[in-house]
Amino acid sequence: MDEVEWMPRQPKAEDLRVGLISWAGSYLTFETYKNTVTATAKGLGRRQTWEILVSNEHDTQAVVRLRSLQGLYLLCEANGSVCYGRPKTSHHGCFLLRFHRNGKWTLQCIISGRYLESDGENVFCTSRVLSAYHMWTPRPALHAHVILYSPLNHCYARADPTIGRVWVDTPIPCLEECGFLLHFQDGCYHLETSAHTFLSHLDRLVSEPSTQTAFHMQVRPGGLVALSDGEGGMLYPQGPRLLLSLGSNPHRGEEWFILKRCPTWVSLRSKTRKFLSVIYDTEVCAASEHVIPVSLFQFECDGESPNLQIRSANGCYLAQRRHRTILADGHPLESDTFFRMHWNCGRIILQSPNGRFLGIAPNGLLMANATIPGPNEEFGIRLANRPFLALRGRYGYVGTSSEHDLLQCNMDQPDCIHLLPCRQGIYHFQAQSGSFWSITSFGTFRPWGKFALNFCIELQGSNLLTVLAPNGFYMRSDRSGTLVADSEDITRECIWEF
Repeated sequence: MDEVEWMPRQPKAEDLRVGLISWAGSYLTFETYKNTVTATAKGLGRRQTWEILVSNEHDTQAVVRLRSLQGLYLLCEANGSVCYGRPKTSHHGCFLLRFHRNGKWTLQCIISGRYLESDGENVFCTSRVLSAYHMWTPRPALHAHVILYSPLNHCYARADPTIGRVWVDTPIPCLEECGFLLHFQDGCYHLETSAHTFLSHLDRLVSEPSTQTAFHMQVRPGGLVALSDGEGGMLYPQGPRLLLSLGSNPHRGEEWFILKRCPTWVSLRSKTRKFLSVIYDTEVCAASEHVIPVSLFQFECDGESPNLQIRSANGCYLAQRRHRTILADGHPLESDTFFRMHWNCGRIILQSPNGRFLGIAPNGLLMANATIPGPNEEFGIRLANRPFLALRGRYGYVGTSSEHDLLQCNMDQPDCIHLLPCRQGIYHFQAQSGSFWSITSFGTFRPWGKFALNFCIELQGSNLLTVLAPNGFYMRSDRSGTLVADSEDITRECIWEF
């Protein structure tokens, strides 16, 4: 298989989004009703997220515009005030973005030559003399569950819990060990593995976060990041086995990684309790009684439509071919690789481009034969590379708070929800403490239940899902910050990033 197939594609909008933290620790914020920009927020939310649009980049600087999620641009006016709106000229709203060695950014207005700064509350652009007040710390706004791709080595980072190391040696990121939780605390980052250990300055995995697991991050638009210890050491692959460790002499950009969302890999099981697998390079059949590497498929869907693409471990996509056969030989732009998905109590039904439903033929092959779906066209689906979930909704992450006994949905950092598979599509949710999620008569949740309850997960996009709670309602984020399950229909508040 050609490794170039697994190199990340062009950056998506989410890869260009950051939060910008002032010297006072507050975030650059889009104030919806005031036509102003402030720096008062203490957490990264939708109004603190900015898309960095690059028009010209060279080494240590770039010409950029900052666009809010509401579609309006950060603008510096002639009197030094800062607001948002739409640019009136080709240079209006353009800034010279400089990348400093300490990981900070400065933004200098192209027209006036003045720097963007904050007094800890207000934001303005009045001074041409650079100072510490003009420094902004970029924080990637993508979901905290990430993978690290080395463009130089064409491989992904992988934690090895057996010997407590991290290697950059995996061409296909289908293993749960390729996923890391990125924790942001006091201006530094901690990399947590899927086994809940932390990468340390000593090149080994440790059980608890500390100053020895805190890394400084340099960020470039487009998802490029480099991690350092703040004392001259950079994190990059070293030695013949590409051990991820600190060093002082990276070559040819070895220290740069592309930070991407953790992809969704699943296994699909037929009613005969056999897993779909790719055999003889391209044939897809229900052949294996156990999950093996050729039984893993990447779930790709933009979330805006019910159309789905399924990528096999050979790098190609499932596609409908002659005689209604489904083969793993498709390419991403082919119309025959798009399937429509339907859900039935945690089981997925796939409809081919010709309108027929996928099922297992008597010879075991995957075919698009049925005009009406039945049990033969329902597939059990299980997350293959996600031992836990970190859920983010419209108002923040799901987690616990010392100020509330109910689970909240507006947290700046996620709590891990450990998944205990019950049956296909059904999971028990276990809190980090080892107890189970419990549900109250009001549809709210507590993380210290004694008994396991059934939660039904339905995928809605590449990194989007809905959760049907034990009370029969969909789980949603509430503006008050409390997590609640009371929705009969799937609304925007019911969609969770994971």
